[in-house]
Amino acid sequence: MAISVVTALPTHISPDEHKNISASTPASFADIPPVLRHQEQNVAVTLDPPLDGFSTDDAANGTLYIIESVLVFLSATGRGFQVDYPSITLHAISRATAGPSIYCQLDEPCAPDALDDDEESASHMRELVILPKDPSSLEPIFESLSLCASLHPDPNDEDEMDDDDDDDAFVDPGQFETFNGDADQELSEVGKAALAHLESIIYNPFEQKVDSEQFEDALEEDPAIIATRTDTRKESREAA
Repeated sequence: MAISVVTALPTHISPDEHKNISASTPASFADIPPVLRHQEQNVAVTLDPPLDGFSTDDAANGTLYIIESVLVFLSATGRGFQVDYPSITLHAISRATAGPSIYCQLDEPCAPDALDDDEESASHMRELVILPKDPSSLEPIFESLSLCASLHPDPNDEDEMDDDDDDDAFVDPGQFETFNGDADQELSEVGKAALAHLESIIYNPFEQKVDSEQFEDALEEDPAIIATRTDTRKESREAA
């Protein structure tokens, strides 16, 4: 299962413990327990749709554990859940009105008896929102989550790439129609709405840093050019 209810943490070790074990040259590195990359207390979560066996009281406050093997939330009530990383199809820092948070989309396989005969999709999407009490913890959580997710690539992606490679060898270019519309026509109304929703709540935490670094690089190259551009903009505004 992509997400399941738990009442205890899986086996794990700290980065320092991992360093000591590795330095001692163990018989098998594969037997070393997964490392806890980040732990955050005073965290609330929301799941949509809700998870059976996990209540709103359980979601109100707990501790987030970003372990290399799984993502775990353990509530102060003693009940929690764990998420397999390959099921996390999207994770980002969100600026939604509910407060600064980590927004995740989970891709979960549907039960065989829940599918209709003509239903094409064998999975459905669940939304997970992680709301730490301390907003400054968002970037450490995001970075640790990104690191652990990179350790668990989706095997289906590799299969699809292999299939595409095989298909490319026998593709007839004439079987495809040329698209002559603009970018908006490529998305359905539902797709546009979903894209607008994601763009409204997600920002790039590195964007401001990049802009600042580019400005500093330009200033180092030729301060006079920067000053000239600034004066030119000022004169243009006064003339207007």
